[in-house]
Amino acid sequence: MLRLHPALTAGIAAAALAACARSGVEQPSAPPEPALAAADQNITVTGQRVEAPVTMAFPDASVAEMAPVQGIVAAPSRTAKYAPLMEQRFAPPPPPQGRDRFTATPENPFRVASEDPVSTFSIDVDTASYAFVRASLAGNVLPQKAAVRTEEMINYFPYDYRAPRSAAEPFSSAISVFPSPWSPGRKLVRIGIKGYAVEQASRPRANLVFLVDTSGSMNAPNRLPLVRQALSMLLDRLHPDDSVGIVTYAGTAGTALEPTSARQKARIRAVIDSLGAGGSTAGAEGIRQAYALAARNFDPKGVNRVILATDGDFNVGITSHDELKGFVERERSKGVFLSVLGFGMGNYNDALMQALAQNGNGAAAYIDTVAEARKTLVDEATSTLFPIAKDVKIQVEFNPARVAEYRLIGYETRLLQRDDFDNDKVDAGEVGSGQSVTALYEIVPVGGPRVIAPRRYGESAPTPSTGGTAGEYGFVKIRYKLPKSDTSRLISTPIDRRSEVARFADAPEDARFAAGVAGFAELLRGGRYTGAMGYEDVLQIVSGARGRDDFGYRAELLQLIRAAQAARSLPS
Repeated sequence: MLRLHPALTAGIAAAALAACARSGVEQPSAPPEPALAAADQNITVTGQRVEAPVTMAFPDASVAEMAPVQGIVAAPSRTAKYAPLMEQRFAPPPPPQGRDRFTATPENPFRVASEDPVSTFSIDVDTASYAFVRASLAGNVLPQKAAVRTEEMINYFPYDYRAPRSAAEPFSSAISVFPSPWSPGRKLVRIGIKGYAVEQASRPRANLVFLVDTSGSMNAPNRLPLVRQALSMLLDRLHPDDSVGIVTYAGTAGTALEPTSARQKARIRAVIDSLGAGGSTAGAEGIRQAYALAARNFDPKGVNRVILATDGDFNVGITSHDELKGFVERERSKGVFLSVLGFGMGNYNDALMQALAQNGNGAAAYIDTVAEARKTLVDEATSTLFPIAKDVKIQVEFNPARVAEYRLIGYETRLLQRDDFDNDKVDAGEVGSGQSVTALYEIVPVGGPRVIAPRRYGESAPTPSTGGTAGEYGFVKIRYKLPKSDTSRLISTPIDRRSEVARFADAPEDARFAAGVAGFAELLRGGRYTGAMGYEDVLQIVSGARGRDDFGYRAELLQLIRAAQAARSLPS
């Protein structure tokens, strides 16, 4: 039987209490053993490592028979007693669940086409929601409903839409109509957009400033260490003529690296690798300094962008969303854009991240793994950093003679007023090089199963016309500006009934896949409009439309759907 010397027992207990106090773990109200001897005075605590010389008595065992006791390893000395280096690791407390901050937005309702036929929204190519959902399900926990943004789930995946011919008209569109897989009698309208892909050799020069949160909240393996890996990956994608500056912020903000040519990768990487975490979070001051650094190195012919890497926990200086939004809006008008990379769970402030990215003319991504960093900053670097169009808006007018009701699936935080569409002063989304964007509407054809009961007075279905619009469900308009222009351009196309198929199985493969992703997202949000559809139905749709999957993203989705079936809800 293994016996520990009383001094060792007391030393371990004392060191444990000291380490708990340092890491914020609640200390036990009483030691586990009531009669402990005085603690060994030679115990030292460094971070979460406890080191102590110990004395062990093994009267009935040889050295060869000694076994570790709960991670404690003894090494023999030259004397009858053993004084090895003692190490005990105390795990940090698990991150809190359900305390991440999201903006709760109700799902878009059905609208009556004869009363409100026009739907307007801003393009969204963010993908943060999908990665956060994945991180939640990896912990066997369903995400908060507010964390699920259907359009970001859909647009996480690339789609094989026809590419536009030139940068002069940077979009092509793909429209299809097919039966809804969850509501008999209803139909889905898929609007797909493909952006022009800029060749790497001809892309503009990049003036980038990395703004890195180095506060104490970033001191976790999935935060600052992952930031360092992500930025190092992005550095490898830059051209020699590009430049990189680095600003950090914790209790105060400061410049860690003046704008430096990307030729000097070793120098830049050394600064990235030296970043450490500690202190409070003066995020607003960091943002100011990063924009000032970008302005000093401003390239009127290039891309000027601040890339913020943070968990969004701003608690020093200006913390008002409205004040921060106003600041990045003003800087946007000067030609410096803002992209946001989110890290961590437990106190992740998605609400602020979305507000900053949307008002800074940039995308918001959530980095939960090294693979996601590679996807965002290596595989999709040109689309992440180099826009082909800004202030991109979509407006759909439905034909009341053919459509009784409709709803836009997702895009709740991107809705615009009808008159915003033609107003070039109204900000909207940005589309990067080669990006694809997908939007889905669910419609109830005239004569189909209504969701909204007709009014008693004054409502009657329009009579189908026999003119040129008789074969149209609606009309799609896309308004956009080229990156260096302040004047918008317009392209448009009808939603022709000739693009309709009678069976869901006959719809284009990408359209069916997008419908499956939408169904999954809507189930995670509560399934208000998905009828009797369940996760097994979604699995069948997605697996049947998986198609080309070069990077395995679609295969991963199948695993996430299976994980959602077994995941538990967040504790109340």
